[in-house]
Amino acid sequence: MNYPQIQFSEQLRCAKGERKSEIDLYQLQELFNISAFWAKGRSVEDLGIAIANSDPVISVCDGEQLIGFARATSDGIYRATIWDVVIHPDYRGIGLGTKLVETVLSHPRMRRVERVYLMTTHQQGFYEKIGFQSNTTTTMVLHNQSNLGYIPSEEIQLQESLGG
Repeated sequence: MNYPQIQFSEQLRCAKGERKSEIDLYQLQELFNISAFWAKGRSVEDLGIAIANSDPVISVCDGEQLIGFARATSDGIYRATIWDVVIHPDYRGIGLGTKLVETVLSHPRMRRVERVYLMTTHQQGFYEKIGFQSNTTTTMVLHNQSNLGYIPSEEIQLQESLGG
């Protein structure tokens, strides 16, 4: 491991909103399979969709090898959520995870956000060192809406107007 080769980079967008430089989705899939029990088995196609709908997307590489990743979604002012923070096991314990989260938080899309959320199963202590606090009052989840029989309000209005 040659630490001076480690590079942090943002997946930038072009004027059209498309990613300027693409992350290697196969390496990302492998990184998740090795490093993240909660993300094992994600498809390359789904990872591409998640990245396309996230900003910022930060990757960490040692040479050409992807060794770290994180992404966020945000409205840029009130709320943001950090997702999929992962560092390859061989590179843990040297500060890369902290630097990765700090890089996400310092991004212009995140800097002014009033509240930044994240979910973690076993790493509360790590995030507390960065400044996150436990929050048991606002966490709720709605699982796959299609399984719950959810009908978007536009469809309900259309059905009502058609007499359905």
